Amino acid sequence: MLSVDTETKDGVTRLHLKGDLTIYSTAAFRETLLELLVPGLTLEMDLGGVNELDTAGAQLLLVAKRELAAREGQLKLHNHSPAVIEVLDLLNLAGHFGDPLLIEAH
Repeated sequence: MLSVDTETKDGVTRLHLKGDLTIYSTAAFRETLLELLVPGLTLEMDLGGVNELDTAGAQLLLVAKRELAAREGQLKLHNHSPAVIEVLDLLNLAGHFGDPLLIEAH
């Protein structure tokens, strides 16, 4: 289950995601997300509450980045949870998003 809290302040929309961003939740979230993507939008996603991320969730993040870029907007990911870091690292996507993330030494 995924819950999303949305707030807009100073022209920036912030999404706080909590739960699983997986194939089971992305279809419903995709519709909501795409409705938010207006030209020039700066969208920040707080991923600290994401417990699980799979390839469907990663694809949705890629779609959001692509669609915002096409609309001259920007996607910023922050507060990456360990589950998000693991998948972005595994899929070699951390550099693609360009957001700073902390990877702990093992």
